[in-house]
Amino acid sequence: MLAPLTVSLLIASGVLGLVAVHHLARRRLVDDPLVLVGAVIELGLLVQLAYGLSQSGAIADGSERATFLAYLFTVPAILPVAIFIAIKEKTQWAMAVVLGGAVVVAILLARIQQIWGLSA
Repeated sequence: MLAPLTVSLLIASGVLGLVAVHHLARRRLVDDPLVLVGAVIELGLLVQLAYGLSQSGAIADGSERATFLAYLFTVPAILPVAIFIAIKEKTQWAMAVVLGGAVVVAILLARIQQIWGLSA
């Protein structure tokens, strides 16, 4: 995988998580900067999906390749769903959903990188 992209996405997920914690503590709802950070992360995840699909043949173990592909297709779906739920939810707990989405994205990105590292 593209290590600089993965590191950038991990950092951006951390930033999104920190923004969500800040909003949660201040009882604020979704705003434009939060959606913008989510959109930037989503764009990077789609780039990673395309690159990962083109390079997935390098993973020799079939079960690891299946897990890799499942994570590649799952991770781009998480933030749009989390942000959509946060927009529809008009309580402070909307930010907890965004925080959870950011954490899940970071965990799945780390796992994708781990699987890729096993095959390299």
